[in-house]
Amino acid sequence: MGDVARLAGVSAQTVSRVSNGFAGVTEETRRQVLDAMRELDYRPNSAARALRRGEFRTLGVITFSLSTLGNIRTLDAIATSAAREGYAVTLLPVAVPTQDEVNGAFSRLGELAVDAVIVIMETHLLDAATVSLPPGIPVVVADSDAGDRYTVVDTDQAGGARDAVRHLLDLGHGTVWHLAGPEDSFAAQRRANAWRATLAEAGLVPPPPVRGDWSAESGYRAGLLLAERPDCTAVFAANDQMALGLLRALHERGRTVPDEVSVVGFDDIPESASFLPPLTTIHQDFAEVGRLCVEGVLTSMRRPTPEPGTTLVPTRLVSRRSTAPPPGR
Repeated sequence: MGDVARLAGVSAQTVSRVSNGFAGVTEETRRQVLDAMRELDYRPNSAARALRRGEFRTLGVITFSLSTLGNIRTLDAIATSAAREGYAVTLLPVAVPTQDEVNGAFSRLGELAVDAVIVIMETHLLDAATVSLPPGIPVVVADSDAGDRYTVVDTDQAGGARDAVRHLLDLGHGTVWHLAGPEDSFAAQRRANAWRATLAEAGLVPPPPVRGDWSAESGYRAGLLLAERPDCTAVFAANDQMALGLLRALHERGRTVPDEVSVVGFDDIPESASFLPPLTTIHQDFAEVGRLCVEGVLTSMRRPTPEPGTTLVPTRLVSRRSTAPPPGR
């Protein structure tokens, strides 16, 4: 830093301010310092800065699956929000969601020098007390029912599912079938529970759900079964990918959408507007979930005792052309 200061004709403190991105330096001085840094091949030492500041400016992210679109979009939003706050992200996928694996992941992140951890935990682990997170490091959890013990950020899964079912009932459908997600998924259970409760509130007995695994292929297989039921005029699919497979199966079996069967998805993926027909779906604000995860974990870093609780990000119904009144209405 002293060499850079001498070459640029400034003080070492000015070099420090430029290298750390602080304000209060004129553009000409900043350019002189940056030119000197390039000429001398000087790079700020992140380890030294971490020792001086007491933080590494890095957030760890543990996730148990990179195969679902929701997790990928949440991770993307976390990385974007962290970069906006001047933090890098270290990703650590965990193949087997067990207590030993979680402990090992936290140990590895500690060796990689992170300031805090965000856990994207789709499966029933924290809420079922199958896994607990090690103490001593600030943590925020996405997609979990463990707000009594941890800081949790999640989409309003139940509210979105209620809106989907009410939309179909308001169109005049006698009931709504459900293409559910996997049993071990917290989000899938929340959506299925809200589907049942909304039908019960309307005085209806829910038909048996058909279960998929979030993939379009599982939606196609479920769709082949639903297409054989003439009493099925409305389906709420737990995500857009399964809804895509469902649309294909209905088309192949000669059940037109929405004239004979209405379909609502969940997620509002960018491609859902290009489905045939364009898909009515529930919009999830993944960018807001990621922003709140980063905001929550940075707040936890500055708070002696993190406060547990759940923050729900609202959803909204996006009405397109895959829903209509049932035949004869």
